[in-house]
Amino acid sequence: QVQLVESGGGLVKPGGSLRLSCAASGGVSNLFPMNWYRQAPGKQREWVARISTLRGTTDYAEFARGRFTISRDTTKNILYLQMNNLKIEDTAIYYCNYKRGDDYWGQGTQVTVSS
Repeated sequence: QVQLVESGGGLVKPGGSLRLSCAASGGVSNLFPMNWYRQAPGKQREWVARISTLRGTTDYAEFARGRFTISRDTTKNILYLQMNNLKIEDTAIYYCNYKRGDDYWGQGTQVTVSS
């Protein structure tokens, strides 16, 4: 049974940084990509970033490019999202995602950017 547990969210001022983590277990394979998504209040969940260990590639949504960095520790099976220069509009619940046939989601971690 795949389990994804996010952590690292919190309250930060505009311009600040946070690093989110997602601990994966239960048969998560490094052969499949992992993603970060986010959902702001009253909005649909949106894709943030993807990492493919197999292909050695990362991809980012336009709003994340240049500010966010996705990475993966394959030995510990932990997915990260380093977020720099945070903006108020980055406030959302952030979810990690693993696709292997079905979609697997964590419970999310709240990120609040406020002065």
